[in-house]
Amino acid sequence: MSIENGGSLVVRTLKAAGAKQAFGLHGAHIDAIFQAALDLDFPIIDTRHEVSAGHAAEGYARVSGQFGVALVTAGGGFTNVVTSLANAWLDRTPVVVITGSGPLRDDETNTLQAGIDQVAMAVPVTKWAHRVVSTDHIPRLLEQAIRIATAAPQGPVLLDMPWDILTGPAGVAAAERVQSFAEPVAASGIDQALDLLARAERPVIVAGGEITRGHGAEALARFCGETGIPAVADFEGLTSLSDLPEGTGCGLVQGLFGLGANAPDVVIMAGMRFGLTTAHGSGILIPHSAKIIQIDPDPREFGRLQPIEMGLNGGVAATVGAMANAAAVRGGDKVRLEGWRKHLSGHVSARFDQLVKDCSSAPSERLHPFVASRLVCEIAAPGNVVVADGALTYLWLSETIARSRPRSFLCHGYLGAMGVGFGTALGAQKAAGDEGRRAILITGDGAVGYALGEFDTALRNDLPLIVVVMNNYSWGATQHFQKLAVGPNRVTKTMLPNGRYHEVAEAMNCSGYLATDESSLRDALTQALAGNRPACINVQVDLDPIPPEERIIMGGMPFDKDFQ
Repeated sequence: MSIENGGSLVVRTLKAAGAKQAFGLHGAHIDAIFQAALDLDFPIIDTRHEVSAGHAAEGYARVSGQFGVALVTAGGGFTNVVTSLANAWLDRTPVVVITGSGPLRDDETNTLQAGIDQVAMAVPVTKWAHRVVSTDHIPRLLEQAIRIATAAPQGPVLLDMPWDILTGPAGVAAAERVQSFAEPVAASGIDQALDLLARAERPVIVAGGEITRGHGAEALARFCGETGIPAVADFEGLTSLSDLPEGTGCGLVQGLFGLGANAPDVVIMAGMRFGLTTAHGSGILIPHSAKIIQIDPDPREFGRLQPIEMGLNGGVAATVGAMANAAAVRGGDKVRLEGWRKHLSGHVSARFDQLVKDCSSAPSERLHPFVASRLVCEIAAPGNVVVADGALTYLWLSETIARSRPRSFLCHGYLGAMGVGFGTALGAQKAAGDEGRRAILITGDGAVGYALGEFDTALRNDLPLIVVVMNNYSWGATQHFQKLAVGPNRVTKTMLPNGRYHEVAEAMNCSGYLATDESSLRDALTQALAGNRPACINVQVDLDPIPPEERIIMGGMPFDKDFQ
């Protein structure tokens, strides 16, 4: 075993904090960590690009409910991981990124992979970024980084560790355990919120991804059970509706569109931030007439875009749980809202039925993307983790994904970066595989092109990830925008005609399948699930259909036949 040094302090501290896994790409600046990991039996999944390592740490965190760890080298290794930091920052994912850098003794000497201030560059997209300047400071500062990353609101942190700090001899021991703290409950306002809800005729709770990430599905189920209030969710919060009492889970927040005079009169925003998934402050989803109770650990979110009645400043899952407890003590007439629950549920069901009708009647030589994504969800999603990447792909998938166990549907967040899916799915597969499950990446052909080399990562690290490429041979959402905004004769640079992605997977010794209809897609999914190796299913789908949410984003109505 090698001598105790900064690298071994890093690994011992991570293990003391409960970390079971890291993701990274080797570089000389961080070799001390990799050597210590070898000695101390700490697994590292090595990717083909640093951004995939960062996204894998995100995916691992989002599925496991623990913090993720990414290890990247200096210079280009650091700059490559910045997109992942930004993604985790906007989506509040707890990730600890450790970067190497040039030796302190070589400061301002134009040495290799130096010359940039990595900490300063990371500050805008992290909760905390810091450079370690003494080997013996590593345990203390890494513990601090982990606590900051996992405290509400969660988010990424970066610790920059120069070469000579990591290779220097250790004069202190790592802690045997790293202290953690429970999510805080809102200190006040719960009774007033319940008073407001007791007077409401059409209340609804909107569950954001914060509920899912904070292990809040059980608290949400208790709250809905005690109050009878129905729940809707954003894309990632959707899985928190999986175990709600019958009649209270009503799908995506987009289902509130078109309720008119029957729109909600009181809305609880449970970790749901105004913006992307609420149609901003337009009022078409969250009515301007509604009284809003907003729960968030960051009070800066209160009243963004729409005025609120009251804000509950605390951890979302913990505060919803406290509201459920208080509601149980109060008691109340749960039957009172039965008519409202039936109306909302019926409205959502009618919307889905309309979507099924429209998609089934659309003539096409290729598979309709709704039909394809629905079939994938039917066969592959139950019990597994689904990751969505690509604009059209995640919009179609959000319509078809069945409610599944919490932390089992991961998709785009506020950054909206294409290509995040492969890395995310690698981390998701590692976390899911520990529970005997599979990860299914459903991605567009544009998005998958960012990270095709990661088929090699999956194979080398025994990650039986299944990649389903919804291939419309274009940057679909962008082409839809061009046709609408500047005309069909002005479509430019949005075609991707060379799309034999299953053969790329086969070239890397993974399984590959081409699906051109429902039968071949069903067969491919069955074979991929029966196998135990990474696989790619290349599904040829129609470009023309526009998802309802895309129509709304571009200023139309969800089922407007003239909106093409």
